[in-house]
Amino acid sequence: MQAQDIVTSWANDAFRTLVPYPHERIPVNKNHVPYILVPVIPFITLAYLARRPDTHLLRLLLLPIVFAAAIGTASHFVWEDPRFNVYNWCQGLLAEAICAKASSYAFHNEGMLRDDEIAPDVKKSTTPDGKPLSDSKPANGTANGHRPDEFPGFWAKLHDALALVFSMRGIGWRYGKGVYIPHDTRPLSRGLFLLATLKRLLLGFLALDLIESLLKLVPGVGSPYGSTIFFPSLRLPQRYLVSTSLHFATGCALYAGFEMVYALLTLLAVGVLRDAPASWPPIMDAPFASDSLHVFWARRWHQVLREVFFVFGGYAGRVAGGTLGLVLGTFVGSGLYHECAAYGMGLGFDWRVPVFFALQAPLLIAERVWRRVTGRRVGGRWGMVWLYFCVVVLGQPLVDAWHKRGLAGAHMLPPAISPARQILIPLVMSLRS
Repeated sequence: MQAQDIVTSWANDAFRTLVPYPHERIPVNKNHVPYILVPVIPFITLAYLARRPDTHLLRLLLLPIVFAAAIGTASHFVWEDPRFNVYNWCQGLLAEAICAKASSYAFHNEGMLRDDEIAPDVKKSTTPDGKPLSDSKPANGTANGHRPDEFPGFWAKLHDALALVFSMRGIGWRYGKGVYIPHDTRPLSRGLFLLATLKRLLLGFLALDLIESLLKLVPGVGSPYGSTIFFPSLRLPQRYLVSTSLHFATGCALYAGFEMVYALLTLLAVGVLRDAPASWPPIMDAPFASDSLHVFWARRWHQVLREVFFVFGGYAGRVAGGTLGLVLGTFVGSGLYHECAAYGMGLGFDWRVPVFFALQAPLLIAERVWRRVTGRRVGGRWGMVWLYFCVVVLGQPLVDAWHKRGLAGAHMLPPAISPARQILIPLVMSLRS
């Protein structure tokens, strides 16, 4: 028994060295920026090794260092101002994504390969149909838009590693096989493409700013300390009308935020790094037009964290239960990914988040059963009703968990650059008075 206590104490001390108690965390200031960037170094090194042959053992040895740097940094530093508490969630999400991608880099024995490679930086001599590779177009244009041959020596290899790091959907890479790529309506000439992307950036920014500003006007919910979206003072019909409206507004804000950030990254990649426009297809595909859960999750909602969810649960689920296990494991992994990061906000663990995501798996299986029994897939008007019930109605406890932690009251966009808070809302208030 004494030996067990010693082991337990040692394990707890080791864990708390990596993840300290909330009161032991270090408040963030500008002097800590170099420390916060520490995980980037071993992570990029691991990506670099994943693009070099015969590095499997080195990658496995480096993986614990990446884990310790990512989790330790996110856990040791804290944003104390309640208005910035959401940044604690964000840095947790980033640390988890680094760990998942690093795991993928480390455990692929042959390294991370592009679609047209048989080994890192070694292209196939023929296409799958037997034609010489020179007579066919490379997969995904210029290998996801990155052309290492334009850079000399070491910089070519570093550029290649960075291409892997920033490839979230795996477009042009073997690990991204089967990912859905939305059709792009933007012109592919660089100048016109950048102009169209700039328009998307501005629209996403204005939409996010307006929704965020309006949510901050909701009593309690708009506070940095957060509150429930289910107002107990209201009668049931009004209560759920308000909660549904807040839930839908939150979804629109997330959609606008993803579009805005992705458009900014696209402008930098295509305009500065000279990536091919075709290598940056849209991140979303009109998710509000979905008419089934399958269409929503597999095609129209973003696929940026697809590999992360596979690592956190999908691959283990496939080993345990085949295709159905893959689906269940992926959604369980998604729920744990979102909630474990939110734990860094210092407000406890809310099981409603992983339960919502895990629930999506049996609902998707129900769609498959429906198709086998009736011979028709879920779709059309009633398919849309089904989807909105699964996401908008059943998803309200998820959004409530986020808003009770102050999501709406957080500073997503700085107030100084907010047209809604600087111009629109004061103008409306002055007209009312």
